[in-house]
Amino acid sequence: MGWLSAGDGYEVALVEGRVVARATAGRAAGRRLKSLPKQVREHPEVERLRRFAEWLDRHAAACVAQVDTWMVSSLPVPTGLVAEVWADEAWRSVLRDLVVVGDDPEEAGFLRDVTPSGELRVVNLDGETVRLSPVAVTLPHPVLLPGLQELREFAAELGVVQRVEQIHRATWIRPAEPAESADEVAEFAGGRFDSRFGLAARATSLGYRVSGGYATCAARDAGGATEALVWIGEPYWDGDTETGNLTWNGLGGERLPLRQVGPVSWSEGMRMASALYAGRTVEEGRDV
Repeated sequence: MGWLSAGDGYEVALVEGRVVARATAGRAAGRRLKSLPKQVREHPEVERLRRFAEWLDRHAAACVAQVDTWMVSSLPVPTGLVAEVWADEAWRSVLRDLVVVGDDPEEAGFLRDVTPSGELRVVNLDGETVRLSPVAVTLPHPVLLPGLQELREFAAELGVVQRVEQIHRATWIRPAEPAESADEVAEFAGGRFDSRFGLAARATSLGYRVSGGYATCAARDAGGATEALVWIGEPYWDGDTETGNLTWNGLGGERLPLRQVGPVSWSEGMRMASALYAGRTVEEGRDV
């Protein structure tokens, strides 16, 4: 976006998310000013740029949320869609450098570019840039990635920074043989908070949904969609509260035995429970 006239002697523009001004006359002509002059702060063009900046922030956040959802859903994304949104800087900055898989699940690599025709340019673990043209691409959850440690080490060599946590995302592996009747995890239960409101606020700030007395997150494995739930207290209770056990529900709302919880759902549920528990009130001098 170029410079816009904002009254006599000034122009304004949006630079790195903030409105800046420059003089068009006098000794300072053409020079960007350190702050907005008083006479242009309420100018319609300044207000329009501020609203546009707010929209860009919302759009960028929505792109991050959507790509994160693609990753935890384990569902293929049409390559044509990736090519279509790649031209948008907000989308491109989120998708670039994510590990993607095309037709061959063994050929994972870092997405570096997408052509308008839908050809993906991916850097594989051999350091080679390969060109892929699959009908759809997946953004695997890290718990599903073979050679995750190698990918992390290679990412460090490349200087990769991912906008969506993928290869450095905290992961948990489900025990191989949970008890037959087990349907809940108590590892992160009992985290005390001074108020239920504070715990709910922590959940939403971390990106989790609060529904009734639970913090929840959705995920998807080969067996279908699930919802992980952690009890956080009665909705209208304003006193102290504690985190409860972690459980999983199936698509129909039925409680799932731990044996039926898939790897992505398990990892994402444990990640949520751990993140909530980490914000608990710890008494001074008490072991944690």
